[in-house]
Amino acid sequence: MESSVSVLDYLLQHVASTMHRQSDQVLQERLGIGMSQFKILRILQQEPGIQQRVLADRLGQTEAGVSRQIKLLVQKGLLLVEVNPESRREHLTILTAKGTKITDAAQEIVMEYHGPVFEQFTEKQQKLLRELLESMHNAACVQGRPHTCDHVLKKAVGQVA
Repeated sequence: MESSVSVLDYLLQHVASTMHRQSDQVLQERLGIGMSQFKILRILQQEPGIQQRVLADRLGQTEAGVSRQIKLLVQKGLLLVEVNPESRREHLTILTAKGTKITDAAQEIVMEYHGPVFEQFTEKQQKLLRELLESMHNAACVQGRPHTCDHVLKKAVGQVA
């Protein structure tokens, strides 16, 4: 007999993976960007000037992988990469107006697509789910564990900072 922790672990990973793949497909079809590119755009929108190393850590990807995605986003006209005027050795990755528009559209598409999944829950259930996931996040992302994040959750809007 499987333990309840094992079942919870499987369900959490399966739901996250399935929703990620579905989001990737719908974003590719509608906007021509993938979920990995959307995540990069979203973080850059929330934290302009974030370093690629920090961005890679936050996304759980390699710097080379993030760099490749950024190059593709630059080619699509969604990002600009400029030399930091304060430190010539650093480069700043900046959303273009088109990048901001695509990021906002992608956020709406993902929310619209997955809305029915969450609408089946009452407001009270959604609040409880969010609180439980925040607790899991805080327990999983403790200092000293591998692949932990250094960001805080914005309580007011429920988005990762």
